[in-house]
Amino acid sequence: MPYLTGPVLPAGTLARSEQPTIPTGDGLVLRPWTAEDAPAVHEAFQDPVMHQWHIRAADSTDEVAGWIEEWRTAWAGERNVQWAVADADTDRLRGRVALRDVLLGDGVAEVAYWTVAGARGQGVAARATSALASWALDEIGFHRLELSHATANEASCRVAAKAGFTLEGTRRSALLHQDGWHDMHLHARVQGDPSQGPTS
Repeated sequence: MPYLTGPVLPAGTLARSEQPTIPTGDGLVLRPWTAEDAPAVHEAFQDPVMHQWHIRAADSTDEVAGWIEEWRTAWAGERNVQWAVADADTDRLRGRVALRDVLLGDGVAEVAYWTVAGARGQGVAARATSALASWALDEIGFHRLELSHATANEASCRVAAKAGFTLEGTRRSALLHQDGWHDMHLHARVQGDPSQGPTS
């Protein structure tokens, strides 16, 4: 039985070319991960704030090196693609952004991010998320990007709003963290939405 619509993005849309480096235009760059990033990622995951809002821990630099190897090769699989967020001048690691649960045929993916402790309060996550979303929607042709965070994570909610992701609702008891089940806000940005949310 034929489908009545074709794929939004065909298989190979990402993998047919090398993973790009994406400048934010304001001092940051989204770049592929390198093996040299492992110590900085391990340090980032020792932060108690990371443990509060994320479900993964890092016990050693060697463990993180394995993650990075997975992140480096994931581009070809077109399902979960990851970028390091770095200072454009010094290449110092500031955080990470990703497109997870990519469904090319539906033109949908989920945006995720984190920042190192020293980068918080500087707009790093919002700037990186906005740049990634603009690239995915405007250059690649995704139709919809979703973003979820614990409802209690007010800082992440501000990031989503600044990056142009509209709050659509609450997914109740949706993700298990170490302190129990968290309700999750669902935000989304679709083609044609403004690249930045309202300022306040």
